[in-house]
Amino acid sequence: MSQVIKWLLRLAGGSILLALLVLTGTYFLLSRSLPDYDTHLSVSGLSAPVEIVRNNANVPHIFGATDPDTFFGLGYAHAQDRLWQMMMMRRTVQGRLSEVFGARTLDIDKVLRRFDLYTLARQSVEVQDEATLAALRAYSAGVNARLTEINASALGRGAPEQFLFNAPIAPWQPADSIALIKLMAVQLSSHLENEVLFARSSLALEDAARLDDILPLAPGSGVAALPDYAALFPSRNWQRMAHAETPPKDPLSPFHKRAFAGASNAFAAAPARSASGGTLLANDPHLGFSAPGIWYLARLDLASGGVIGGTIPGIPAVLTGRSARLGWGITSSYMDDQDLFIEELNPANPSEYRTPEGFKPFRTSRSIIKIKDEAPVTLTLRWSDNGPILPGSHYDLAEVTPAGHVAALGWTALSAQDTTMSSAMALMRAQTVEEAIEAGRLYVAPSQNLMLVDQDVIALKTIGAMPRRDARHESQGRMPSRGWLPENRWQGMLAYAANPEFIAPQGGILGNTNNKVVDRPFPLHMSFLWGDTQRVHRWRRLMQNREVHTRDSFIEAQLDTVSFTARSLLPLIGADLWFTGEAAPEGTQERLRQRALTLLAEWNGEMNEHLPEPLIYTAWMRALQERLIRDDLGPLTHEFDHPDPVFIERVFRDADGAAAWCDVKQSSPVETCTDIARMALDDALIWISERYGTSLESLRWGDAHQATHDHQVLGDVPLLRYFVNIRQSTSGGDNTLLRGRTRGGDGADAFQNVHGAGYRGVYDFADPDSSVFIIATGQSGHFLSRHYDDLSQLWRRGEYIPMSLDPALARAAAVGITLLTPETR
Repeated sequence: MSQVIKWLLRLAGGSILLALLVLTGTYFLLSRSLPDYDTHLSVSGLSAPVEIVRNNANVPHIFGATDPDTFFGLGYAHAQDRLWQMMMMRRTVQGRLSEVFGARTLDIDKVLRRFDLYTLARQSVEVQDEATLAALRAYSAGVNARLTEINASALGRGAPEQFLFNAPIAPWQPADSIALIKLMAVQLSSHLENEVLFARSSLALEDAARLDDILPLAPGSGVAALPDYAALFPSRNWQRMAHAETPPKDPLSPFHKRAFAGASNAFAAAPARSASGGTLLANDPHLGFSAPGIWYLARLDLASGGVIGGTIPGIPAVLTGRSARLGWGITSSYMDDQDLFIEELNPANPSEYRTPEGFKPFRTSRSIIKIKDEAPVTLTLRWSDNGPILPGSHYDLAEVTPAGHVAALGWTALSAQDTTMSSAMALMRAQTVEEAIEAGRLYVAPSQNLMLVDQDVIALKTIGAMPRRDARHESQGRMPSRGWLPENRWQGMLAYAANPEFIAPQGGILGNTNNKVVDRPFPLHMSFLWGDTQRVHRWRRLMQNREVHTRDSFIEAQLDTVSFTARSLLPLIGADLWFTGEAAPEGTQERLRQRALTLLAEWNGEMNEHLPEPLIYTAWMRALQERLIRDDLGPLTHEFDHPDPVFIERVFRDADGAAAWCDVKQSSPVETCTDIARMALDDALIWISERYGTSLESLRWGDAHQATHDHQVLGDVPLLRYFVNIRQSTSGGDNTLLRGRTRGGDGADAFQNVHGAGYRGVYDFADPDSSVFIIATGQSGHFLSRHYDDLSQLWRRGEYIPMSLDPALARAAAVGITLLTPETR
């Protein structure tokens, strides 16, 4: 018996030793790609030495003798910290994910090949100005210097993910950086999906008047009556079949649902409204969360002066930040820069489509998609005069495309003369608001609102190409239109002067929360779709509460968690429910409802992570919208997976008969809105009870509203996900200034925080070096690095790090200095 025990102990000991050896070997291989920030390297492509000084937050301060040398250093730093992220974004925009991930990403690749963005990026290289071309070439050389170093020194393939996936890395090229800007346009665009949804809703609703309820215009807008979508194609039988559930979104997909189109806050104060006497600017762009995050902090020493702020790895520009004299921030403008065109095929020759002059052949080309472990797929890419032909599966286009027709997309990002990169470069060199606005003239896509401050002036300018539409356009761009009618086709682009502009407003305060910025009639309308109708009210209140503002008051506004939406909707929805009904015994549904209503009645609308009320309120609003629309929209209901406050308000105020949504068609009784509100609250409380228990007072919003910074590739891998994903309890919600957009839907993770401010910056030009910024995760994309998540807790707590251009401060806090010197022959 003792021998058996001895052998078992030996086996156990051997197994433990073997496991330790495997773990040690794995760690050694993976850690080889951790960058050495304190090193000296000779490289080709420099005219003089470049110094990369990294402070204790791992923010690189890059000093070069010339601008190209500085951009070389930025390329090297980006590749040191975010190589895998850069390569994945490049593969995405090229439509080459399937070479690494197999058939899982084939549909993504097919759509991106049809957009042909990478070809357009290559063609756009030649239209950049000389300074931008020099910067792009130098940046590419810097990235490639890091690739050469990795290969020469066997630095673990450059990233730990490279050991798990066979993803050969090609040298970086100038076109790659331009292509990544076009990829950002994909991620920030929502008009295509909205046009399809508008058409599908038009087909589904029996009462056309209800379309203005479920897809409401921003308050204050006006639009002439549009035709029913079915009337555009009278020969088609539009009777709808049950719609299949949309498959889960792949984390690698750049195609986001409309709820997750770009969002941001930016606001500025003139010297007269600033306690310090200098201009103020705050900016927090909102994008989908991931680990690492999309933003990377950097300081560049340029001939025009130092610039510091947020960059995106792969793009050699500070996209939001400041210099010593100018600050700039960005918000998604929601300009209507996309239109869907339904093209009629020639019945006798489907390779032709109808135009105003008759049938015309499509412009075609072949594209081969290589797929890991499977045979390649050959696509025939087709373009009409209006744009690329898209597959029917993309955003359910097949649902609104008649037989014998195909859908084409017109989009400003599909330009081979795209000078957006040159615009970004010119913006970094600008010294005044006037020069910055002029730099925006070159900007094409994705359209943004550019918030600007210099020493004396504040301004907002919408940048990006705006399509010129005919006043007779049959759908005004709100739903797909017939591509062969001349009045529906784009007629070039409007002049830059037509883009909205606000300079030195009399009140001394400017702001944008993706809200409507102009109310002009079609076709100068800019958009019928806006990203915010709620946050702007809270922002206006905070700005008006003070005669003068400070850096700290701007930070306070940026981190504000009070929901204007909750404050305005709850009294309306609960008007007939508060403190009504007989006392109910403990343990009954009626008693649970009364407790919930009591909590909400005493709540101030603060979406604090430690409170129960935000969870009750959010679950109630979700259940309420579901109750209101399910019987009218049927399977289309799942497309409306976030409560729309304007829709709910219209219903409960019975605007233009909108209270009709409260009556359930299939039931005999006539339900009132109070009935639906009560039933929806019960639905919400049952959902909460099943997941969190019936002790409402002990609920925590933060338990449901965790920020999910997940690794796009390794985030679902058992065990490994605990090392690569960053999860945090957070405050805020869908409609607070501290925006934490929930996942939506009716799953257990519906209220997870998946989209918000990955970057925050506040700049005070009375004392520029007191400016602060932060990103949501960390600077490194290497999950074994201490800089992978070291900024995440600061971000969660609403804290910041210094944003100084003083070289002495950077050197004083340096954790490493990389010296790149020209290679001697």
